Order: sequence, then structure tokens, then C-alpha cells
Amino acid sequence: MDKYLIANTTKSERIALIKSWIPDEESLDGCEIDLWDMYADYINGTKEIAECNAAFVADYQMG
Repeated sequence: MDKYLIANTTKSERIALIKSWIPDEESLDGCEIDLWDMYADYINGTKEIAECNAAFVADYQMG
């Protein structure tokens, strides 16, 4: 997982990684999760993936 740390990636690489996680449009029916929003801080280099995931879980548990 170290290869995906902000220090080890460029913004372009982080965008490509998140893009690779987005499923085909057909499989998004009824899905309210926007990966671009969820990982915006990672893409912009302000939070690591684990921090974004933890924030999502915390929001989900509160919601």
C-alpha cells in the first residue's frame, strides 16, 4: 500500500488510481457514493486513502 501514499504518487497517478476503481456506469444504478468526492482530498494530496476511508466510515455510522 506504500506505493499509493501521497509522497509516492503524482496527482495524475492518484487520479488514475481512483478512476480505475469506478465501475461501469451500468453497475452504479441506485448508488449514492461518488468516489471523486470521497477521495478528493487524496487526489489533492491532503489526506491519505486510509484517512478518506475512515472519514467515510465515520460519516456512515453517524448518518
